[in-house]
Amino acid sequence: MAEKRPYHISSAIVVVRTEMREQVQARLALMDGVEVHAAEGGKIVVVIEGGSTGALGGTLSEMALLDGVVAANMVFEHIELEETIGNDK
Repeated sequence: MAEKRPYHISSAIVVVRTEMREQVQARLALMDGVEVHAAEGGKIVVVIEGGSTGALGGTLSEMALLDGVVAANMVFEHIELEETIGNDK
């Protein structure tokens, strides 16, 4: 029997020191569930994917702690119900 579980997707803006943008962008691209979509000046646009709002918040907090990051702000969150097949117990 198929189950539906929530899957969270969020966009965020990461504000960085301009001279460190490329370094921060590279570190963001290595984070699980994170895709870098644009970078210009002192701003980087990312999409974060995960299993819960808490997971997205945790990832956003990790971003905020990176060297060169001034702020990391969630812009939008969307929740999809992902269908899973059966129960693997």
